[in-house]
Amino acid sequence: MTDSHEIGERSLAEHRRLRGTVEVTNKSAITTAEDLSLYYTPGVGAVSAYLAEHPEAARDYTMKGNTVAVISDGSAVLGLGNIGPAGAAPVMEGKAMIFKSFAGVNAVPLVLGTQDTEEIITAIKAIAPTFGGINLEDISAPRCFEIEKRLVNELDIPVMHDDQHGTAIVVLAGLINAAKVTGKDVRKLKVVLLGAGAAGAGTAALLHAYGIADIIAVDRTGIVFAGREGLNDSKELLAKITNPANRSGSLEDALAGADVLIGVSGANLVTEEQIQRMNRDAIIFALSNPVPEIMPDVAVRAGAAVVATGRSDFPNQVNNALVFPGIFRGALDNGIRRITDRMMIGAAEALAALVAEPTAEQIIPSIFDERVVPAVAAAIR
Repeated sequence: MTDSHEIGERSLAEHRRLRGTVEVTNKSAITTAEDLSLYYTPGVGAVSAYLAEHPEAARDYTMKGNTVAVISDGSAVLGLGNIGPAGAAPVMEGKAMIFKSFAGVNAVPLVLGTQDTEEIITAIKAIAPTFGGINLEDISAPRCFEIEKRLVNELDIPVMHDDQHGTAIVVLAGLINAAKVTGKDVRKLKVVLLGAGAAGAGTAALLHAYGIADIIAVDRTGIVFAGREGLNDSKELLAKITNPANRSGSLEDALAGADVLIGVSGANLVTEEQIQRMNRDAIIFALSNPVPEIMPDVAVRAGAAVVATGRSDFPNQVNNALVFPGIFRGALDNGIRRITDRMMIGAAEALAALVAEPTAEQIIPSIFDERVVPAVAAAIR
């Protein structure tokens, strides 16, 4: 098991040594007056004049064709909560590193000095012409739903809130293979989602689109059901696509007879006794970081057949880094303007297919598997 304190100290030292983890580099050197004339004035004027008349060609003449913006307001960073733009900056830089390292996509980390929904939308629309895609990250629910929806509808480039959809795609991929391990029909699984924020809502929507009908979402108040007092707009929508029997009650009530628990909530919220109430060969995705909803050894002791976490020091790491590089690689290469449910399901199926013979210890491929990005990208058409 990784010593989180030690890795944290090493990370602090490394970020200080590097003064940030990404930088801008030129694709061609400027060493002569001719170079300067070619890439800046007067030569660049011809390119600018051409693009003024043919703005659709910007993908071919500027960095737009291979560049995304990774944007956060710092309101829901990792497991740290609302720590603001300075706290979010290293995470956005880390995502930019992953984009470049695994998919060859240039990514610009941007943190915003506002958490006002309208100001965020306005700011992103204003800078969008520079980029070929927008990756939203670590923006708190329910504001994240409105922000993404508006940007998807108002921009002509792909926009994806990774906390919702990246998580959902990897969860679906893992669930497809976990069902094979347990000999169950994935579409007939009884699924409980613990957490009804961005990741929970996104996962519920994709599982529903895939054809899994029996899903129950649970938040701090209990089971989400139609007509429950105090539901916001996003949870009202969640109630419409989950809980077909309109059950009420607690997490313990929801887990009775369930096949799957997907935790996207917080540390140590699930007990061994609650897992024991689930169906035989239960599937547990305890994805809270750094401490999961239930530790893997406890879940196995309670009877779980397959356990996944969000951590790299346990088997079956459900990590959205398996998805977002390939999603945007495919979107940029194919001129995609909107990432659809069909594309995301295709990406999940492609990811699952990379594990030819799933086992309890391996239901999803490693992020270092060189087949991952091409397989996911091929689904984005």
